[in-house]
Amino acid sequence: MEAASSSAPVVGRFAPSPTGRMHAGNVFAALTAWLVAKSQGGRIVLRIEDLDAERSKPVYIDAVQRDFEALGLTWDEGPYFQHDRTEAYRAAYDELRERGLVYPCFCTRADLHAASAPHRGEKPVYPGTCRHLSDGERAVRAQQRMPAQRLIVPDREVAFVDQVQGSYAQNLAADCGDFLVQRSDGAFAYQLAVVVDDAAQGVTSVVRGVDLLCSTPQQLYLQELLGLPHPAYAHIPLLVAERDRRLSKRDRDAALDALLARFKTPEAVIGHIAGITGLAPTCDPATPEELLATFDLAALPTTFDDLVQVRWR
Repeated sequence: MEAASSSAPVVGRFAPSPTGRMHAGNVFAALTAWLVAKSQGGRIVLRIEDLDAERSKPVYIDAVQRDFEALGLTWDEGPYFQHDRTEAYRAAYDELRERGLVYPCFCTRADLHAASAPHRGEKPVYPGTCRHLSDGERAVRAQQRMPAQRLIVPDREVAFVDQVQGSYAQNLAADCGDFLVQRSDGAFAYQLAVVVDDAAQGVTSVVRGVDLLCSTPQQLYLQELLGLPHPAYAHIPLLVAERDRRLSKRDRDAALDALLARFKTPEAVIGHIAGITGLAPTCDPATPEELLATFDLAALPTTFDDLVQVRWR
């Protein structure tokens, strides 16, 4: 299993989903990713994660690029679009299928909700309902419902050291269960797409919200199966509207157009977000380049008073 070399150039990424206008939490994650990469002389890739064709809108694809540019969050490569990458995902999926590692799952969302055990992250543990169906049972169910495809996971712990959260481990069987690699509508699942894209685009540094921490062992396991390198991971706190309620595009919480109306300039938006999250000592207006002067990757884990949530204000 190849790990990303510590001497390799640092390549970070912006990976927005074009399902709404960016909000303060998206800006915080992108700003931190930019600072982590640029503080090490690295590059940034822009990837538009538009796997969800129903919710992804062309107007937001254009807007997210304009927003990054307005905020001074430059990228060096891209944009890449997941809707152009279907054949790459299919090749990875076919490799897993040929090795006997995937099986059809006919469970509905209601089935999953009724049968799944609680997970310490946000996702339920899949109980393996469809793993041991006979060929005959699968044929009967396939006449009634198109199946999704799940990856068989071992009863094994996957552990890594996160650059913010510290040591994290997950037993794939007990804490996750067999997970989706293709949805019932034929679209490839996020877990598969993101590891294929990160490898193809040379990404060595992944900075994202702590809500995705529990997905990382699954992605590490997929990277192992597919012979792909492991990036370094940094899972940063979520900006929340109130305790346990994250900012959301759907609710237009701290949307960027509202932020610009409130703070007047992109520099003031960047400075405020940097100040309240501890990326900067004050909330004074600043460009991302100006923040580089005091940013220290080694200090990142102790930057935040609360490693999980930061209250938006």
